[in-house]
Amino acid sequence: MATMNISLPDSLKHFVQERASSSDYSNPSDYIRALIRADKLRAAEERLEQALLEGLNSGPSVPVDTAFWERLNQRASGTDKC
Repeated sequence: MATMNISLPDSLKHFVQERASSSDYSNPSDYIRALIRADKLRAAEERLEQALLEGLNSGPSVPVDTAFWERLNQRASGTDKC
């Protein structure tokens, strides 16, 4: 595991230590790792939301029915006549 040193003002250092000791975290590093994981998840959710919005704004929808899947399978297998 890699090590990263950060500088915190005393007030934040005390807050982190307090949160780590008053929660299920074994030490301040565990608390910080949990915060980073939560932020990473939030960023992934934001990217997903952005992709969904882009899809909604990309134009008219295409019906996904049996014919759609048959055309897609033909394209994927190289048997389409396009």
